[in-house]
Amino acid sequence: MIAIPAVDLRDGACVQLVGGSYANERIRLEDPRAVARQWANYGFRHLHVVDLDAATGAGDNSALIAAMLDDADVEVRVGGGVRSRERVDDLLSAGARHVIVGTRAIEDIDWLADVASLHPGSLIVAADVRDRRIVTHGWTKAQALDVFDFLRDVDHLPLAGVLVTAVHREGRMAGPDLALMQDLTEATNLPVIASGGVSNYDDLHALAHRGVAAAVIGMALYTGALDPNVVAQEFSE
Repeated sequence: MIAIPAVDLRDGACVQLVGGSYANERIRLEDPRAVARQWANYGFRHLHVVDLDAATGAGDNSALIAAMLDDADVEVRVGGGVRSRERVDDLLSAGARHVIVGTRAIEDIDWLADVASLHPGSLIVAADVRDRRIVTHGWTKAQALDVFDFLRDVDHLPLAGVLVTAVHREGRMAGPDLALMQDLTEATNLPVIASGGVSNYDDLHALAHRGVAAAVIGMALYTGALDPNVVAQEFSE
């Protein structure tokens, strides 16, 4: 299993939210490019960059993301408000290793299938979850769709993986939803990337034990609850 630091962008800054609430911002660092370089210097080989403004329709950080991709000497996956084939093309051309698609992919599976066929192995589909139901539009809109029903619909597509964020655990450092992640790895052939709730090394080992391919880590790294040197060394691949 690999560990991937989260670099969430809002108003040009790197932020961390608690519980998926935009009103509950705990961390704000004004230079995301420096943050990204710092994680790479610790030895992380992957970064997870999300444009929260684009996800909610409040603007975008596209110029900043382009600069971060230009800086990067690690593999970067980028998401947040990616709702057109052109945006996918642009991000891949700019150097993103993977592009994360969420709201549009969930609401229009035919679109997802079309773009995935054009870029096999390059897309990660994001399924943000509360109570095993998918939420979209930057966690602001609840869907009636069960995450396992959605996985059955996309399992055959040439995706790089499925990113499942347990929004009810996000930023709380109360532990990941291990039961959910176990069920997910058993329900799909796609690599499962877990996000939300990681607080300590036991959490990382527990996710690895359940067959999770990667874990996105935010608050635990930004607050120092996890030593980035140790995490980068142990969970580099």
